[in-house]
Amino acid sequence: MNLTRRTLLATGTVAGAAGAIAGLPATAAAKPSGPLRQDPFTLGVASGDPDHDGFVLWTRLAPQPLAEDGLGGMPARTVPVHWELAADERFRHVVRRGVALARPATAHSVHVELNGLLPGREYFYRFRAERYISPVGHTRTAPPPWTMPASLAMSFASCSQFEHGYFTAYRRLAEDEPELVLHLGDYQYEYTRDTYTIPGGNPRDHEGPETVTLANYRQRHAQYKTDPDLQAAHAVAPWAVVWDDHEVDNNWADEVYEKPEIPQPEFLARRAAAFQAYYENMPLRRTSIPRGIDMQLYRRLRWGRLATFHLLDTRQYRDDQACGDGYDACPAAYDPARSITGAEQERWLIDGFNRSDARWDVLGQQVFFAQRDNNAGPLTVTSMDAWDGYAASRDRITRGWVAAGVRNPVVLTGDVHAHWASDLKLDYTDPTSRTVGSELVCSSITSGGDGADSVTGSHPWLAINPHLRFQNNLRGYVRTTITPGQLAADFMVLPHVTTPGAPAHRRATFVTEDRVPGLHLTYDRPLDPAPAARGTGPDQGQRTVEQETVRP
Repeated sequence: MNLTRRTLLATGTVAGAAGAIAGLPATAAAKPSGPLRQDPFTLGVASGDPDHDGFVLWTRLAPQPLAEDGLGGMPARTVPVHWELAADERFRHVVRRGVALARPATAHSVHVELNGLLPGREYFYRFRAERYISPVGHTRTAPPPWTMPASLAMSFASCSQFEHGYFTAYRRLAEDEPELVLHLGDYQYEYTRDTYTIPGGNPRDHEGPETVTLANYRQRHAQYKTDPDLQAAHAVAPWAVVWDDHEVDNNWADEVYEKPEIPQPEFLARRAAAFQAYYENMPLRRTSIPRGIDMQLYRRLRWGRLATFHLLDTRQYRDDQACGDGYDACPAAYDPARSITGAEQERWLIDGFNRSDARWDVLGQQVFFAQRDNNAGPLTVTSMDAWDGYAASRDRITRGWVAAGVRNPVVLTGDVHAHWASDLKLDYTDPTSRTVGSELVCSSITSGGDGADSVTGSHPWLAINPHLRFQNNLRGYVRTTITPGQLAADFMVLPHVTTPGAPAHRRATFVTEDRVPGLHLTYDRPLDPAPAARGTGPDQGQRTVEQETVRP
């Protein structure tokens, strides 16, 4: 049937309850009941959302992870999963243990939400299902909320299109041994094979059709989670995740799907299925259990008094993009009634600014925050999918942190498949407007293919937008070190992703100092010249930053 928002809200049930999930299409029957005959821990382990006294431990049982019904080859019965938490990696000093129930209704996923632990401590964890034992994961609690930690090693990443390359960047991120990892969206992509391709062809393919049903999304998440490099990154540190668009549908906006000319009468059911699968496959707290087509994802994490992370959702509550999804000189982009966060999330965020006592207030979110005009003439032509398409919303939030006296605001961004760094202005229409914050944008893990290096400052948009300080089109991630005195961001790049095993290089480092808004370049080293890469080349930088707005 055609589900409406009203019927989905009325029939949506809490994840983890016994039986089918109301409002979602039924999947094929699971395997007959019986003992597990294959290792069910093919998707690895993860932890997330650390607090000063706890975190979430995650796994999902799937002996046949690519099963078309999305149920991972599991029997149609509840499976007890034993878990252990230890102070050492050999588990000689076990501090907690227990049993969680992996149920068919939630794809045999397990979320163990712990509290009452010691703050600022490292822990190791593992699971056991019948005779099988999982890999060991490493995690930690945040420092006590009243303390000022000496430092935090935090890395952030986004945009990992499985088909466009190998997840070597995740492996290199894990080798850095961060204390916290933020993923800013596009963790997985919805396309079927041969739909979203790079020049020279995709080195890997998606299994299954475009993700529409719950079974489709479960299968797609499972395929991504089987990647050993991604598993290594999850196992090394706690993650805090937020989605962008591809976890559901390219450029979706609240209840509006991407292309109105291609009707999706079941879009709300698709959205509910995507939300359910996202929760099942991420180390999220029970506060994020979906209820029909709604899921609470925006939230805060505190790292003592050093940093508060405000994790935003710029998809679920936004107004539809103005003048389409692409670049436009669109008057509606300045309409004060339009919002990218929705009114409730905006109030929550500004209230958080007013209450914050953190040295650094960090916004972890999805799309480009600073103005990015691609027109050298009198018109201002910007992306309608980014904050530029919701200029009044951006202005309210920027002025909100200024009015609250936020000491050091920093915005973290993904989405655009390239590294960027920018100063944030109070008024982008005034070239002399003061700098009131900094934005760090990570490139993709794989999306777009290999990319290419370029001389710092050579991208043509930097001349049009003097507040834009850096752009680089190689794949990678951003590695930060946050101290009371400064935030240093290393832009890490890989020379190729269409073949595995590439080394990671520090391409540039930008620093923002305590009480000094804006960025300072402290390290800049291009890679050695290399043969032409597959994917986006040096003459395709503009196309790369726009490709998120054009679905193949």
